[in-house]
Amino acid sequence: MQNGRWQLAHGQSLILGPRSVLMGVLNVTPDSFSDGGRFLSRSAAVEHAAKMIGEGAEIIDVGGESTRPGAAAISAAEEQDRVLPVIEELARAGGTAISIDTYRAETARLAIDAGAHIINDVWGLHREPEIADVAAQAGAGLIIMHTGRGREKLPDGIEDQRQFLGAALEIARKAGVLDQQIVLDPGFGFAKEVAEENLDLMWRFGELHALGYPLAVGTSRKRFVGTVTGREGDERDVGTAATNVILRMAGAVIFRVHNVAINKDALAFADAMVARQVTPEH
Repeated sequence: MQNGRWQLAHGQSLILGPRSVLMGVLNVTPDSFSDGGRFLSRSAAVEHAAKMIGEGAEIIDVGGESTRPGAAAISAAEEQDRVLPVIEELARAGGTAISIDTYRAETARLAIDAGAHIINDVWGLHREPEIADVAAQAGAGLIIMHTGRGREKLPDGIEDQRQFLGAALEIARKAGVLDQQIVLDPGFGFAKEVAEENLDLMWRFGELHALGYPLAVGTSRKRFVGTVTGREGDERDVGTAATNVILRMAGAVIFRVHNVAINKDALAFADAMVARQVTPEH
């Protein structure tokens, strides 16, 4: 795992590596697969963010457009109308890092201006490469996620990760994004429709460290968790926690989750085990 200080916008930073960092999901949408419509109003969104912060979230990830398969696209203006007032209020409250979940460069720029510290791009800089310029200019943290949507993937999942993320990193470097701003995310569930593909990615997760950057994961309530557990929706939280413990032991450092409390407890044990991974003296 990559230990170090993650540079964020507005002069902020987070230490990554020694312990798990929880990113609470805040979907300001009517149609997200798990909690669509629950936090569409600003007051409900801010209240839920405060709850997640109280449970241990160090990052709140604000998204205004559902990324579930088949979700209807919305305009940039509609996305911004949903997320910017929430980000402004969270920024005024302070005390936690704010992430904007978007692939649009203009939404990212406005979100940073409103007080966000991190850009979380589920299209890995491939949809709007200009988003890398926004991150570079603002000194923002940048999560680059792998996706297989809209293209033909390579037969070997890890090789596809290397190729896609490698191209994204080249975009970031050309834009002037610093290494200490970058976190990579293998994109569990994004055009990985078969459960086995996600399980293989978990099994081989350690191979992604060769890319040389800290790794974030987002398995929370995904379909493959339901396939394994036989659970639906928010009943998948225990299964999610199990995946996160496995991935923490494999070196993940940031965990994007809906249920912060249950994952915090589960990852406390994983962190305790990671802390004990020292070479015995003979």
